[in-house]
Amino acid sequence: MSKKVTIAGGGVIGLCCAYYLQKKGYEITVIEKRDITNGTSFGNAGYVSPSHFIPLASPGIVSKGLRWMLSSTSPFYIKPRLNLDLIRWGLTFWRSATEKTMQKNIPPLNDILHLSRELTSDIKNELGNQFRMAEVGCFMMYKSAAVEKHELELAEQAKSLGIETKIYNASQVQDMEPEVEVNVRGGVLYPIDCHLHPGDFMHTLKTHLQSAGVNLLLNTTVTGFEKNSGHVTAVITDKGKVDCDELVIASGSWIPLVTEKLGIHVLLQAGKGYSITYENIERNLHHPAILVDARTAMTPMGKDLRMGGTMEISGINSNVLIKRVQAIFNAAKTYYPDLPVTFPSVEKIWSGLRPLSPDGLPYIGRHSKYDNVTIAGGHAMLGLSLAAATGKLVEEIVGHEVPSIDINAFAVERYN
Repeated sequence: MSKKVTIAGGGVIGLCCAYYLQKKGYEITVIEKRDITNGTSFGNAGYVSPSHFIPLASPGIVSKGLRWMLSSTSPFYIKPRLNLDLIRWGLTFWRSATEKTMQKNIPPLNDILHLSRELTSDIKNELGNQFRMAEVGCFMMYKSAAVEKHELELAEQAKSLGIETKIYNASQVQDMEPEVEVNVRGGVLYPIDCHLHPGDFMHTLKTHLQSAGVNLLLNTTVTGFEKNSGHVTAVITDKGKVDCDELVIASGSWIPLVTEKLGIHVLLQAGKGYSITYENIERNLHHPAILVDARTAMTPMGKDLRMGGTMEISGINSNVLIKRVQAIFNAAKTYYPDLPVTFPSVEKIWSGLRPLSPDGLPYIGRHSKYDNVTIAGGHAMLGLSLAAATGKLVEEIVGHEVPSIDINAFAVERYN
């Protein structure tokens, strides 16, 4: 008789966990409060990027964050509010954003990024490329001499990790983008990076899991748990009870709200991001790019184009700050002056909540309070990049196997 594994959360992390667990023969139920047609896993930039080996908590973000954090139009904004969890998270983030801690966290982040890049290609080969995965690399583009210096230093560090880089001047970058004007000083291309359409990826996973017999309980809310002697025996929802032998909590920014029902506190904040998607544009980019000076991401998805960015820590809400979206659009037009797009109407603006741990590393592992609870979350802006590896590692954890990589850095109780 197969083990019953219940997964709380149907975002890209939850579905990738289900993908690998069902391949092992487990009986899987995924509980999702929405219907897997929207959410953070749908509107992101679509990157699977080993080049993003610098954790969010870094000295650079702190030095700039002091200037940015109270400006509602900056790339990084914290809404001032009296909230003890936010204060504790902020202090822990500050302590984590040192050169020593960053350098300690780069190797494990690099390991999981490379594992996930390989596994994402495996998923494409197994399920078919229905999600427009393109393996043309990703640019880090810059306009100022100071940012150029920083990016060239990162390129050298990338080489030390075995990551290939290609450095282009302004005219060479322009040659790579024949359809639009590019106004930059230069750029670093990371050929290993790839991108895909995250909405199509989610739809592909959902369809595959349903055909594989995974039970998707959609529009369903977790309200509690049945427990017995350090073991979770069932998940209580607003639509009934779901028995489980193993529980995986992968509910993104809502993880603390779910785990508190188990008496577990997870240090995590929601970081809101915004994106705009233009369909069938007349002239498009050929390569995705991070516009480093403005912290804006640009992603061509076939004939479509998505631009997105910002990190807004303002709690769990769906409020849209138009000024922040305007900053994204303005950045795109500064780098690509003749891009054939106009600022969208409010209903065309997407926002989603990224789950942020205080050190920029995800939480992946069992919790000692229960013998059958695994937590997978806190991936910040790397949710899609790390989804496949997280799913594989969770499958190994549930099966009591030796993980594919060392996961000690991702311990779920590292801030207890």
